Amino acid sequence: MARIDLVDLAHSYGGNNAPQESFALKPVTMTWRQGGAYALLGPSGCGKTTLLNVISGIITPSRGQILFDGKDITPLSTQKRNIAQVFQFPVIYDTMTVGQNLAFPLKNRGVPKAEIDKRVAEIGRVLDLEPYLNRKATRLTADAKQKISLGRGLVRSDVAAVLFDEPLTVIDPELKWQLRSKLKALHRELDLTMIYVTHDQTEALTFADTVVVMHDGRVVQSGTPAELFDKPAHTFVGYFIGSPGMNILPAEVQGREAKVGGHVIALNRAYDNLPAGAKIEIGVRPEFVEVVGPAPGLLTARIERIDDLGRIRFARVRVGDAKLAARAPAGFTSADGTAGLKFDPSHVHVYADSLLVEGAA
Repeated sequence: MARIDLVDLAHSYGGNNAPQESFALKPVTMTWRQGGAYALLGPSGCGKTTLLNVISGIITPSRGQILFDGKDITPLSTQKRNIAQVFQFPVIYDTMTVGQNLAFPLKNRGVPKAEIDKRVAEIGRVLDLEPYLNRKATRLTADAKQKISLGRGLVRSDVAAVLFDEPLTVIDPELKWQLRSKLKALHRELDLTMIYVTHDQTEALTFADTVVVMHDGRVVQSGTPAELFDKPAHTFVGYFIGSPGMNILPAEVQGREAKVGGHVIALNRAYDNLPAGAKIEIGVRPEFVEVVGPAPGLLTARIERIDDLGRIRFARVRVGDAKLAARAPAGFTSADGTAGLKFDPSHVHVYADSLLVEGAA
């Protein structure tokens, strides 16, 4: 187990002299605490797997350092880093029993048989594999195979960290929930540093204590699920997390007012020194915009449809060329297809060139 520090870490598949904007992983400096549960979240091609493979030693970074408990391990191989990695598609040895599959990493390291048997029994218990330990690992369900793969990653008690690269992709949705819950329980029980790569926000937010959001090779925000939802540091985070995602609107902002299409939207903070020439936008989650009847002073929108999700209704509306989602109260109807939008000032954020601006109280 280890604290992992990334110091000015970056990687380019095109060589060190490639333009920085072409890097698969842009420079990042951050710390992963010992025993933490982390998720690397972002769309395909954003650099998640590259970062994971750099941490594990599969890829040597173009620049920067990786420190385990303060020791520079950047030049070391995966084996010498003492990392366990679980991949998207499970690799199972069909000629072995389930127990022998779990024991394989320990046997390769010359661990005494009594200790192997004890550890295999423990991992078999926590993964609900006890009934299968003496059975050949053939004709198993997809979730059972992935449990074996997870077990091989977890069976070593001395690992610095366990890395998961989209391990539940091939699992049915209901079984995904069960395995995520099992992983969370394992994390609490074994006190291991776990880093989980996914493009699925539900997986990330339900597994991790800290979610690291990536976009275009950059880490754009790291925080708790609540922090990412309540205060996105980048418009991409607001858009990517949440269902529906955050509404982003071009605006003119001065003081405690934002103007959108000539209509004033009140702000909870003052913005008097925004960067000159920056692209200014406001962001507000659909939960904090309500459709009401058209009224003077309210931003007018045209309703395209209303989605009833049972616990909440969202209206899909259009304001000029912009599409938004807004909360629709029960029983709300519009005779002519138009509505007013009522914004909660305490949840309207201001962004300059996609980055959150704090404003003054």
